[in-house]
Amino acid sequence: MDLWLQGVTEVLCEACDQLGWKSPTKIQVEALPVALQGRDVIGLAETGSGKTGAFALPILQSLLSSAQRLHSLVLTPTRELAFQIAEQFEALGSSIGVKTAVIVGGIDMMSQSLVLAKKPHIIIATPGRLIDHLENTKGFNLRALKFLVMDEADRILNMDFESEVDKILKVIPRDRRTFLFSATMTKKVQKLQRAALKDPVKCAVSTKYATVDKLQQYYIFIPAKYKDCYLVSILNELAGNAFMVFCSTCNNAQRVALMLRNLGITAIPLHGHMSQNKRLGALNKFKSKSRSVLLCCTYIMSSNLNTE
Repeated sequence: MDLWLQGVTEVLCEACDQLGWKSPTKIQVEALPVALQGRDVIGLAETGSGKTGAFALPILQSLLSSAQRLHSLVLTPTRELAFQIAEQFEALGSSIGVKTAVIVGGIDMMSQSLVLAKKPHIIIATPGRLIDHLENTKGFNLRALKFLVMDEADRILNMDFESEVDKILKVIPRDRRTFLFSATMTKKVQKLQRAALKDPVKCAVSTKYATVDKLQQYYIFIPAKYKDCYLVSILNELAGNAFMVFCSTCNNAQRVALMLRNLGITAIPLHGHMSQNKRLGALNKFKSKSRSVLLCCTYIMSSNLNTE
């Protein structure tokens, strides 16, 4: 067993190996030992830093000893991030039969109510839709909750979910474990920390404007009327790779996707004018490499492909 997984049970170590997790990220090094000791955690880490593993492994390890239904709640700012987190939980917990439920907007509430009635182990939700179910779904409550995770807490609060978060905190047990992860420690996040966590350990591996270490960034200054030509040139020069192209509006994302398709480049758009099923379909086609270019509206993509 790798040293970084000390304290993690063998079945979860094997799941990490199957996912190809050979060495820890910085936030995992800092947060995992603390979380496994039973402490509340504040994790400051940038997007793409491996935060999900830092909170998923302690939760799954706790589930091994209790197998309690409605055991954990993960709050996220966006729909796409909720589905990504659920995929990670299911991959890590596949051998122990973990059941998850993604509760987000854009999907029929009745079908979600049926999923909640089966009492999954872990709920991954956007705050607004979770409040809808707490107020309107008969028999659903979180009174037995053991873990609360607030992922990308700064974005949850920036998207004006403060009142929803306050309502959720009032209906879940005070005797619980809480993990708060954020890219930045804003005043709103500090206020939330004081209200939601007990004697937390701060694990900071990012600064306000940090990016992932291996990210290469370049800026090309060109006339606006030539942007499309430069984009096509770059895509052709780097053909064989996968690309995410950020556009300022939904209409522009759709326009550029159509232009690239007409030029023989396999592109697919992702924006807020699409239904949730189509958005997930676009992500899946990109991840499966059947489409090489994902054209995204910055509003949808501003949390790492990850809205109520």
